[in-house]
Amino acid sequence: MNQIMSDKRVIALYTLPALLLILVLIYVPIVLTGYYGLMDWDGIGAMTFVGLENYAALITDGMFWSSAYHSLLLALFSVGSLVLYLAVSLVLSSNMKGADLFRKIYLIPMLLSSVAIAQLWMRIYHPTNGVMNRFLTTIGIENPPLWLSDTSIVLFAIFIPIIWQYAGFYIIIYYAALKNVPKELEEAAKIDGATPVQIAYKIKLPLIAGVIKVTIVLAVIGSLKYFDLIYVMTDGGPNGASEVMASYMYKLAFRTNDFGYGSAVGFFLLVLILIVTYLIRKATTSKEDEVQY
Repeated sequence: MNQIMSDKRVIALYTLPALLLILVLIYVPIVLTGYYGLMDWDGIGAMTFVGLENYAALITDGMFWSSAYHSLLLALFSVGSLVLYLAVSLVLSSNMKGADLFRKIYLIPMLLSSVAIAQLWMRIYHPTNGVMNRFLTTIGIENPPLWLSDTSIVLFAIFIPIIWQYAGFYIIIYYAALKNVPKELEEAAKIDGATPVQIAYKIKLPLIAGVIKVTIVLAVIGSLKYFDLIYVMTDGGPNGASEVMASYMYKLAFRTNDFGYGSAVGFFLLVLILIVTYLIRKATTSKEDEVQY
């Protein structure tokens, strides 16, 4: 058996189906997206080659840069929220009473679809019948904000349900990582007189640093290509105040039938994600990680 598995032709035979699937499902669509970005095409009729015209048009497209800014803002907000998720996970992993119940509560949003979450929060933000404004009116605020209609706050009003939606996902990841920290180290630190904060800062966090780096990359990538909840709640409005790159790309390709320009936006989004991911990995990779044994 070992002799068969050491045969390069056998290894190639076993890996070929997976490589073909990856090629067809991932790399071919990427190449096609970049190719369609070179065309003037409505998605149905004949394509006309226009070179880099679509990509050059991005430079002067104000709505494109506005949507890119909103996507980057969501990415920063998501990365910042990881601190909160980590703090909750540290508390849950400290053998507190009811930790199992809280873990299940945090997981509830993950069981709901983005459309259901969007509908729920649209009712919470309703200007007259929503829970949010009724509460604000009860405590004496006469003119509570129009959460999804005010261009100055709509973006942050949408960020809250997005953070709520993914809380359980990141808390479970951190909780699992913290549970794998050797108890002996924690006990030894306690004997030496270390406080819970010192144990968390000097022992637990350094030991799960690799997991934290992965969650940062996941949060940034997920934020830059986020689409569904924003699309349902505001459709990018009002007046483009909550437009993100993915929703702008969708509207260009499938509403205005400008498939070529929409593909150019999609390809730029891919390049932006690759650059940001590389920069994050470069910034969070220590010299010890680069050592090869």
